Amino acid sequence: MIFMFQWLLVFLVTLTPTIIGAPNKTPPLSPVNPSLRGHTDVFATSSNDFETFFYNQTLDHFNFKPESYATFQQRYIINSKWWGGASKNAPILVYLGAEGPIDDDVTILGFLTENAPRFKALVVFLEHRFYGESNPFGLKGGSQSIEAMEESVKNKTIRGYFNSAQALADYAELLLHIKNKLHAHNSPIIVIGGSYGGMLASWFRLKYPHIVLGALASSAPILYFDDLTPQDGYYSIVTKDFEEASENCYTTIKQSWNEIDRVASMPNGLAILSQKFKTCSPLNNAMELKNYLDSTYASAAQYNAPPRYPTTRICQGIDAASNATDILDRVFAGVVAYQPNRPCYNVTPGVTQTSIGWQWQVCSEMVIPIGITSNVSMFPRSPYDAKEFDDDCDKMFGVMPRPHWATTYYGGQDIRMILSKFGSNIIFSNGLRDPYSSGGVLEDISENILAVKTTNGSHCLDILKSVETDPEWLVKQRKDEVKIISRWFRKYYQNLRLLKQ
Repeated sequence: MIFMFQWLLVFLVTLTPTIIGAPNKTPPLSPVNPSLRGHTDVFATSSNDFETFFYNQTLDHFNFKPESYATFQQRYIINSKWWGGASKNAPILVYLGAEGPIDDDVTILGFLTENAPRFKALVVFLEHRFYGESNPFGLKGGSQSIEAMEESVKNKTIRGYFNSAQALADYAELLLHIKNKLHAHNSPIIVIGGSYGGMLASWFRLKYPHIVLGALASSAPILYFDDLTPQDGYYSIVTKDFEEASENCYTTIKQSWNEIDRVASMPNGLAILSQKFKTCSPLNNAMELKNYLDSTYASAAQYNAPPRYPTTRICQGIDAASNATDILDRVFAGVVAYQPNRPCYNVTPGVTQTSIGWQWQVCSEMVIPIGITSNVSMFPRSPYDAKEFDDDCDKMFGVMPRPHWATTYYGGQDIRMILSKFGSNIIFSNGLRDPYSSGGVLEDISENILAVKTTNGSHCLDILKSVETDPEWLVKQRKDEVKIISRWFRKYYQNLRLLKQ
């Protein structure tokens, strides 16, 4: 599994390749292409209507040891511009923060603010513990600083509280606090999340149905644990996306990996590759370049959104250079088409708060087994190796992953039977061009657990801010989700009136 690119979740900062040999071989779970983080001018939502608060959150919700009663400041952001008020039991739309700071989420994720006027809803964004300004070690150097996160994952006591179950308990306690503070005891709550946050949203509805009325789980690969999804699921869709864009492009990429190895083995081969791909620093080995290209292609497929359609753009670059005799020149033309106007290309990993924190999460409980075994893949063979994964996590943190814990605690086995009996009011939305849709819920489970999918959609498109160029199928997907949520609200208010009679 050495070849498989170790994606580090940089949550909308920059697309950053990863340290070779690091434990997590999981592509990013950010709702938005990491290259958009920090470029919120692209999204025209004003942040002036948002107000930031902090809640004195419990460190350990599940034990009664002295240290369990320690607290930390958890950040949440509220927009009350459209709220109908507690006296009218107006609803609350809540975004569950995931593996990154929530600073840019308020402008990038438009589903909440665009639908708040329709529902006269309060909009709330909650930050996940240990990220942004919600780290038990405090705020050191700003919400994007890595210092507090580095200290957190090194501390063998504190990092034990860094998990999804504690995060969901945070959200439960914090939402009850917000409702009490606003005297909004009968205001129904809908939680919304994307990718890992989408998993959290669906799990929150299952674990805390007395607190939230329903959940919208966008691009949530809740079935990519244990052996519920074939390990090839992710990269098979990446390959399919490129093959559909251009057969020549697919073939060129498939043939390029051996050519990289061949050139690298030559005298001064790494210098030749560094020059050919205009790397910002000299390559130390061929794997750096292969990891970078792997991440580029996977990112293009995962975030293959209109109007740019990155897979098409890469393939157009490769096809336009089809007269070039050197296959690597054609591959580089695809890179330039995807990321134009750069003086050089940084193929070495950057370190972010998210990359550090997510490594801990995947080495403890979020074990998503992704590998490449198919001969038709445009990527070299790289099967998932559980022992190598365990060894890497042991070397990095001194812990062994718990690959079965997610399905043990949240479920996953026999999901249709289980959720049809015990679950309700969950929307699982997916775009089938998103590689993570291979681990998503793609069919209706019951009349209240619904799958809303689009053939041409990609990762978390439905919860992003809408733009005029959105295709009709995306507009319809969002409308369908709003109709379902509206139905939940109507039923809730009918029941509320009956109870008050």
